[in-house]
Amino acid sequence: MKKSTESEMLKEAIQLLKEKQAFELVQLKDQYHVTYESLQPVNLIKNAFGQLTKTSEFKGNILNSVIGIASGYLSKKVLLGSSHNPITKVLGTILQFAITNFVSKKAETFTQDKHS
Repeated sequence: MKKSTESEMLKEAIQLLKEKQAFELVQLKDQYHVTYESLQPVNLIKNAFGQLTKTSEFKGNILNSVIGIASGYLSKKVLLGSSHNPITKVLGTILQFAITNFVSKKAETFTQDKHS
């Protein structure tokens, strides 16, 4: 009678191990799909950009750049208008570049003073 009890216990242990193995296989497959999706190039780029935009420094840099570019463009249009002269166009572009850089740097110091 002792042999049948040991045999039944062994069968029960084997059955529990099979159930555990089936459960772990399902978990492994699920994790595989999650990992596969997260490694898709689109998702990698989306996650990287999402993390990048969460930093306040990045937001400040974008804002400073937009302000600088907009002010440079507007200054060029106001001061020179739409000229067809190539020399005026080149000078306008140089002026636009200079004003863009100046305003971007001033906006950067303004936003740093604001955060300090």
